[in-house]
Amino acid sequence: MKWKKLGKIFDPTEHKLPNGCSEFAQSPQTLVFDDFVRIYFSTRAKDSTGKFLSHIAFVDFDKDLKNIQRISSDTVIKLGNLGCFDEHGIFPINPVMHEGRILAYTTGWSRRVSVSVETSIGLAYSEDNGLTFRKVGEGPVLTSSLHEPFLVGDAFVCVFAGVYYMWYIFGTKWAEYDKGSQPDRVYKIGYATSADGITWAKQDKRLIADKLNEDECQALPTVIKIKDTYHMFFCYREAVGFRKTKGRGYRIGYAYSSDLVNWTRDDDKGIDVSANSWDSDMMCYPHVFECNGKVYLLYNGNEFGKYGFGLAVLEE
Repeated sequence: MKWKKLGKIFDPTEHKLPNGCSEFAQSPQTLVFDDFVRIYFSTRAKDSTGKFLSHIAFVDFDKDLKNIQRISSDTVIKLGNLGCFDEHGIFPINPVMHEGRILAYTTGWSRRVSVSVETSIGLAYSEDNGLTFRKVGEGPVLTSSLHEPFLVGDAFVCVFAGVYYMWYIFGTKWAEYDKGSQPDRVYKIGYATSADGITWAKQDKRLIADKLNEDECQALPTVIKIKDTYHMFFCYREAVGFRKTKGRGYRIGYAYSSDLVNWTRDDDKGIDVSANSWDSDMMCYPHVFECNGKVYLLYNGNEFGKYGFGLAVLEE
């Protein structure tokens, strides 16, 4: 697979965003309409204590993905109430258009004491063509369980042959790698299935083999079917030192499958960082989609998408 990078297409610092947000446009994900493409992303504002809250915004592009038509000016989806799983943020949001309905699977964040955060997956729907979303309920549709005890999130949902498939991540451990430091997390990619998109059955199966080591962190799977093969893109990194040490941050991984269950990893057929650019230190949070007969890949670059996201197109 040969990708051509088209450069960064959106920088949040150059635009006015809702909820007082001014930085970060993380995990861009699309809804493709007849005459435009809406790209949702997670952005940030600080609360009264100086800590970040993650909010959802969107930007509309023309079908060539070159010209901005609109940027959201109002709240797209409200954060959770006191004590809810999404009280402190939603990141990411996965919009799904199926049989005339627009759904959104959200990753809700809430702060913890012994570790920094806990996450679960929620569900919302839109009644105004994706401008805003209303939650199905205050709780999650997929969360921690006996063998996946924490950090369930990063849902990506597709419908194949009437079955809803969800690829997501789940935590395998929290660890204090350096004495006295804040614990860091390790997470892997799993999947679940559903008949209605609401009630999910986890398959308790790790899908992607490790490349770096057993503590490799794998995040944000995205899947597309091309001919008879399913293609998954995701990001992966070292468990520690990834924030500041070049070479330990996120890279884009790739795997393929013929049955949606058994996946073969082959990162050499994916896409890598640039030599010297906005994505030279890191590539993360991929999203693959089709538009006007072409296959595109949205992704974030250095500093986890603090300064926006870029685009690549599949040439081969």
